[in-house]
Amino acid sequence: MQFVFRDHLLDTDRRELSREQVPISVEPQVFDLVVHLMENRDRVVSKDELIDKIWHGRVVSESTLTSRINAARKAIGDDGASQALIRTVARKGFRFVGDVAMKAGAATLEPGRRPGEPQAAPALPDRPAIAVLPFTNMSGDREQDYFSDGISEDIITALSKLRWFFVVARNSSFVYKGRAVHIHEIARELGVRYVVEGSVRRSGDRLRISAQLNDVSTGSHLWAERYDRGLADVFAVQDEITEAIVAAIEPQLYAAESFRAQQKPPGSLDAWDLLMRAVSHYWRITREDNEAAQTLLTQAIAIDPAYGKALGLLATSHIFGAHMGWADMDATIPVAERAALAAVEADRDDPWAHHGLAYTYLFRRRFDDALAEFELALRLNPNFAMSYAFYGVTLCYAGRWQDGDAAARRALRLSPRDPFAAIYCGVAAYAQFIGRNYDEAVQLARESLRQRGDFVGAHRVLTASAGMLGNRELAASALQGLRRAQPNISLNWIMRELPMQEEEDRKHYIEGFRRAGMR
Repeated sequence: MQFVFRDHLLDTDRRELSREQVPISVEPQVFDLVVHLMENRDRVVSKDELIDKIWHGRVVSESTLTSRINAARKAIGDDGASQALIRTVARKGFRFVGDVAMKAGAATLEPGRRPGEPQAAPALPDRPAIAVLPFTNMSGDREQDYFSDGISEDIITALSKLRWFFVVARNSSFVYKGRAVHIHEIARELGVRYVVEGSVRRSGDRLRISAQLNDVSTGSHLWAERYDRGLADVFAVQDEITEAIVAAIEPQLYAAESFRAQQKPPGSLDAWDLLMRAVSHYWRITREDNEAAQTLLTQAIAIDPAYGKALGLLATSHIFGAHMGWADMDATIPVAERAALAAVEADRDDPWAHHGLAYTYLFRRRFDDALAEFELALRLNPNFAMSYAFYGVTLCYAGRWQDGDAAARRALRLSPRDPFAAIYCGVAAYAQFIGRNYDEAVQLARESLRQRGDFVGAHRVLTASAGMLGNRELAASALQGLRRAQPNISLNWIMRELPMQEEEDRKHYIEGFRRAGMR
């Protein structure tokens, strides 16, 4: 169904809001709120009804509801002063009061366009928009279309769970199936910056699937990969390939958006640009970059106080800094917890919000709550590689090193070229240390440091592992590197700050440092 009001069009089937054919980026909750008010514009909608329909009955604060109403007004060109479209009815609720025309289907002519005239190209939205084209069936067998279509549909569904990106609906991208249309034309017609395309070739019981991510605005290929698999279980293969493609695409999109934000003049940055700049700093895992990320995130939150993504990453950044020994843990935890709780309150369906809260709970020594929050984040986004790694270190601290190792290696399998892959290797190294597999721990720690030489966590594991192996030369150089990365490191700091639930694991870790020469 399409709702036309003023110069806006709201399409509920495609979940798109546009103004004069220009797409407007809208958070999912805000979009749902506008739709509900518009569908019930003949009456006042109470606050309780909105909470029930939009938040599914979860407890939300007055400030969260107000923030979402303000965001809805901004999206449709209204404001709290004029209330020309969304009116607040004192002590009763809200009502959509604008004139609305309803149209069925997506074939409605644009205002002023005659039949047969080409449709105007929508401008690129401020937020990254991505289209997944139907994968080409190269097998020469039309019966295999179901598999190539299934891959494309699953990628669309999985990308939609990321919530940071606007993903064009299947019905829009699949109109290009079987048509020879240049990728730039497709991007222009759909109003997207990024396009995923690929092919599927089946030969006997073997499959070859190729995929690539294109930045159409620059004409560059951001990522490409080929997957060869046996076809023992077609649905298992489909799930595995979808998972691999989505996990690989996500960091490439962040990197591209971070680069784009770097090219903008400071005065033109909005909350999204500031968030993307913060992500690019946070990935570098140095003290200076972590502090720079916090500054940018604070600026983003000043623009949008209910920005769940920015709040979740801010909480994570604060705890990460204290975890690395760059900040006082006791002073940091309350700051991080406030940000994490605000993130969850702003958007309970954002995996980054739950990730930030989980990481904070770990250092509160609330192990069960931390694990539950990480598991919720991973249910919301099953391809969240970074959350798998941090879930892994939490499992290790909780005394479940085998499970922690499995989670870290899943993160590496999901996103082997991730900017955070050094952390994933470091977590796997720590798991191997707890399991007394010191040679494996050394190997993984060295790989982590090869990727990020300043990563404190890997320096710690390398030092403790070398100490337990009795390798004096390696232990001495590792300890020297650790002290450069974390000058305040000491046995007392490790005992006091690292949240190890099992006393045996704590003593084991301390013994490794002691044998390496730490006092």
